[in-house]
This record gives sequence, C-alpha cells and structure tokens, in this order.
Amino acid sequence: MEVLLGKTLAELQDVALSVGLQKFAGKQLAEWLYVRRVSDFDAMTNISLKGREALKARYTVGRHDPIREAVSVDGTRKYLFAVGGQFIESVYIPEEDRATLCVSTQVGCKMGCRFCMTGTLGFHGHLPAAEILNQIFYFDDLTNIVYMGEGEPMDNIDNVLRSLEIMTAPYGCAWSPKRITVSTVGIPAMKRFLEESDCHLAVSMHNPFAAERATIMPAEKMLSITEVVALLKHYDWSHQRRVSFEYICWHGQNDTIRHAKEITRLLKSLNCRVNLIRFHEGVDRAFPASDEKQMEFFRDYLTDNGITTTIRRSRGEDILAACGLLAAKASC
Repeated sequence: MEVLLGKTLAELQDVALSVGLQKFAGKQLAEWLYVRRVSDFDAMTNISLKGREALKARYTVGRHDPIREAVSVDGTRKYLFAVGGQFIESVYIPEEDRATLCVSTQVGCKMGCRFCMTGTLGFHGHLPAAEILNQIFYFDDLTNIVYMGEGEPMDNIDNVLRSLEIMTAPYGCAWSPKRITVSTVGIPAMKRFLEESDCHLAVSMHNPFAAERATIMPAEKMLSITEVVALLKHYDWSHQRRVSFEYICWHGQNDTIRHAKEITRLLKSLNCRVNLIRFHEGVDRAFPASDEKQMEFFRDYLTDNGITTTIRRSRGEDILAACGLLAAKASC
C-alpha cells in the first residue's frame, strides 16, 4: 500500500481527490500527519468515516516504532529502526536546554570513508522521505535535527529535500530552518541543497590537502575540498544560514601546524566555523586519535587566525552512537 507520510500538500490534495474527498481534505491530512502526528486513520476525526475507510483501502500512514533502544552512561540514546528488511539507526542527544536527533538518510553508505564504520556496511538503498520523517516523529521534544547519521544526505537529495520541505513548510511542521543541519562530504548534488533549502550545512573536511584527503575520502575525487569551498563562497553566510566544517583529528596525520595553516588559507574570507571531533579508535587502528593538548593547540591556532573553532563534545561512545560508529545491526 502507498504511504502518506512524506507526501507534500499538493500530493495530499491529490490523494483526497482520489478517494472521493474534497481538495481541502488534503490540508486536513497534512495537519493530521505533520502537526498532530497521528499513526492511524481512525484518529482523523474531521474526515468522514466513508473517507477514512477509502483511505485505509489504498493507503497507510507509514509510522512505525524502533525495534531496539540502547542507552549510554551519558544519557545519549540510540534507536534501531527496521526498514524493508534492513536496519538504520538514529541517535537522540539530550542536553540541558535542547534535544538533538541525529537521523539517517540511507541504509549504509557508498562514500567509502576509511575512518567511518558505516562505510564498512556498503550501500543498501536510499531512505524515502517517509522513513526519514518516521525517525523524527518518534520524538515529541526535539529542538534540533542533524542529518548526520548513516548515509550521505546529498546522495539522496530528492528525499532529503522533500523531508526538509515538510519539516519547515507552513502546512507541515513549520520548523525554522535554523534548527536543522544537513551534512555532506561534498558532492555535486550539494548545489541543489544550497539553492533549494535554507537549512544549515556541515561539510566533512578532515584534511585540507586534496591528495591526503583523497586517500581517506574517495569523494574528494568527485568534488575536491577546494571546489567545495569555492562553491560555498558564492553564497551569503552572514545572516541566518550557517556553514561549518567537521574535522576529525588524528595524531600526526591531520592535526599538525601545516594542516592548520592550510585550513586558514582555504577558509579565508568564508564566514564559517570548524568543529574538531575526537576520533574513536574502535573504527580503525590505522587512525590514532589526537590527544587533548594537540586538539586544543589546533583549535587555538585556527581561532587566533580568524576561524571560529570548537572541540565538539563526544557523546554515546559506549553504545557505538558517536561520530562514525553507526553500523545498524539487529544485534546491537
């Protein structure tokens, strides 16, 4: 049966007409799906019984709960969702004044970054917008969403943009785009995101030198980090929208003064920030993590040279929920 979750207002209006309802019932469906977030047609009480029965015969809402939860000592929670015989993971990160959800956009990933456990899974499919939204709608207290789970969001650009429209449109959840950040390793489809969405962008850099980056991130050969930055400089980042660069630190491999100077040169004149990330060595011992002292030196050098830089706090490592550790398995 066809799923309603993930349909736009225009599509829901067509659905209404297809089952004999008036066009305005499409707006009612949108409210039930995206504002009240119901999981079955019987709850849609302002739609006639006949209309609800007609909807049931042809459609399903598309909501389902996770099949497993893991809880970290720091309060982070990881959820396993079943998707068509495969599995994906989402990570809920509570803080004092906010609750962030890290959502997946694909089953596995085809980008092949050597340091990422998700990349070892290979690629098994794009998530439809319904499955992206289903992860989000399981929670009712979220303040922020980051598209930083399994998969490369820009490689699933149609479904990602559809989910972002529904999250931010007046007919949908009406969230401010400032509450949503979408990540990318930097591929050509990123341009569509920049043109069609006002959400924040996070670019996985991890090395400013093209030749070195290509050895750990094959996507460098598709769109180099230099080309990514050049593209970003065509856009206005001075007001509501923000661009940041994610940078996992490895001892002696990308945390040297040489790398810091190149980042400063590369990002000159771009209004952005750099987030330094501690590496979790369980992924690959070939990547020794930088120590705290070196990361602080790296941060201070960039900040002193005009690049706002922070060291991102690591969460959920003990349940394999931290950056680069998602590997959705039913046995997790």
